[in-house]
Amino acid sequence: MEGEGGRGRMRVLVTGAAGFIGSHVCERLVGEGLRVAGLDNFDAFYGREVKEANLAGLRGKEGFRLVEGDIRDRACVEGILREEASAGVIHLAAKAGVRGSVADPLGYEEVNVRGTLVLLEAMRQTGVKRLLFASSSSVYGSRRKLPFSERDSVDNPVSPYAATKKAGELLCHTYHYLYGMDVTCLRLFTVYGPRQRPDLAIHKFVRLMEAGQALPVYGDGSMARDFTYIDDIVDGMMSAWRECRGYQLYNLGESRPYRLTNLIAELERVLGRRAEIERLPAPPGEVRQTFADIRRAVTKLGYSPRVRLPEGLERFVVWYRQTEGGRSAGGWAG
Repeated sequence: MEGEGGRGRMRVLVTGAAGFIGSHVCERLVGEGLRVAGLDNFDAFYGREVKEANLAGLRGKEGFRLVEGDIRDRACVEGILREEASAGVIHLAAKAGVRGSVADPLGYEEVNVRGTLVLLEAMRQTGVKRLLFASSSSVYGSRRKLPFSERDSVDNPVSPYAATKKAGELLCHTYHYLYGMDVTCLRLFTVYGPRQRPDLAIHKFVRLMEAGQALPVYGDGSMARDFTYIDDIVDGMMSAWRECRGYQLYNLGESRPYRLTNLIAELERVLGRRAEIERLPAPPGEVRQTFADIRRAVTKLGYSPRVRLPEGLERFVVWYRQTEGGRSAGGWAG
């Protein structure tokens, strides 16, 4: 494609560009010589200064343009696509988190479902045919069958967040079928690393342990997550972007789940201090375990996660201490 060599005015539109994953994706795209239009509304879910810091490495880059706007604003989205003659869209913007969706299901539907539909319709109107959609491991719900495969049914979500992500996948398939769009949906498994959202478990636990405060542990600590380092996720996303044809669906995870108790033990090792635990009831909507079957991504995308959790936590702590971390509060998330 013309835009991928940096020629002409074609750009990749990245929604949610100032977020944790979005800022890393934008940096990778620009680093590979692509031109990027980043869209973000700087939602107040956490402090604007966090997102501004996420963008520090992109400020002033010739290949990057930031647009402050909302994916629900059809005129804004269409305007970007028309002006940039976009090479395609990487759609990361969303209201994230299981617990937040239980508290505000209408808000999550408005952004995650309607926002995705507005984007797809803007793509149809402007003739943009290529989309990478960030879904979530949450769509698998609570299931005993492990690991989670793309062939599994995902008809029984257990949180509004999961339901909105499944709805997004269905809308993507509809627009592929009706209008010939090339769409790849990526089910991401608990992404962590530098710039991780401050409400997520690893970021929050490091902040609390460094401050000598208790960690809120929901349930008995047996909850397990397939933690996946940000660099591995971005590698997988770039491969999926290059191979985006037809309608495809991939898991991107490490395929090595850790129990919450084991995560805390690793953090104690890396930080060199003991964790104080505050036991709390398990919240509604959370699943007990996630575990990615990544064979399809390995075979078709050459996906190969390399950073295991112990090393990833060491990298995160180095970043946290260098930036002095410690932003807004939150909790365990899927």
